[in-house]
Amino acid sequence: MTDRTTTPRAGIRGFRAGDGPQVVQVWRRSAPADPITPDRFRCLVLLDANFDPGGLRVAVDDGRVVGAAYGVRRLTPMTGTDLEPEQGWIPFFFVDPAARGRGLGRRLLTDTLDWLHGHGRTRVDFASYTPNYVLPGLDAETYPEAAGLLESLGFRTLYEAAAMDRGLVGYRLPDEVAHREDELTAQGHRFGTPTDDDLVELIALAGNHFNPDWARAIRECLAAGTPLDRIVVARDPSGRLVGWAMHGAYASADERFGPFGVLEEMRGTGLGKVLLHLVLERMRARGAHGAWFLWTGERSPAGHLYRAAGFTTTRVFRVLRREAAR
Repeated sequence: MTDRTTTPRAGIRGFRAGDGPQVVQVWRRSAPADPITPDRFRCLVLLDANFDPGGLRVAVDDGRVVGAAYGVRRLTPMTGTDLEPEQGWIPFFFVDPAARGRGLGRRLLTDTLDWLHGHGRTRVDFASYTPNYVLPGLDAETYPEAAGLLESLGFRTLYEAAAMDRGLVGYRLPDEVAHREDELTAQGHRFGTPTDDDLVELIALAGNHFNPDWARAIRECLAAGTPLDRIVVARDPSGRLVGWAMHGAYASADERFGPFGVLEEMRGTGLGKVLLHLVLERMRARGAHGAWFLWTGERSPAGHLYRAAGFTTTRVFRVLRREAAR
């Protein structure tokens, strides 16, 4: 008996109304390590301000979705007026296991690249799109076939992002951290939950000194009702806001830590360690059994800080880029 989903010539077209439920179902079969729900698909893709149905390339065989690849470009600036006219992204692609082995993944990716190039995008990244990335990049250990396919199409690794986790059962604020907090407080530093008025300075700090997407995440989560006590801010003796740490900023996931930032001139003082542990203490007080996040450099200062705090790497993602000149 022949499974008709294995035909090598499934048609590829843009997303249409009615495709969504099948796209989600096939995604879950195709990437069981990274399943998605209908509401996450709706929020991350369909309601994205940059979503263009033509960029979500859907492979259909005999009326059934058997794969998809998503190409996206900026229709709305991330910050200011910059639409990044040369830049495109492919946040995800997948092929139903029953339809693999006949080149459909290559056809989907090539079709998506052609769509992006047709809109002037000469540089394409997998998968570091903001604001609505699904994963930071490709987990080559989990998806080796996808890694080989992307490499064959000219994608090269820009850098790696580590996802880390830490158990919080039995967690207590380390004595050395409590001691350093006391020392910094005696010097005039202040740690605490921000007030409403503090948020203006916090969002400016996140957006101007770190990442515009962090500013967006803070703004949107608080507007959606995330309580202020999920955030700890630090001020120096002059009263200047110099750092913060938080949890619950993304998709109301209380156990997801971050974003977290300390001004460069304040690093090495122990202030970042204090902020990190004060938030972990709050998370445990709320009953969290663990803390996790998706994105840091393993050998970066932040990576060293996280490991010293008991975090371990759970996955490594490759952020990839393809230049049209290749």
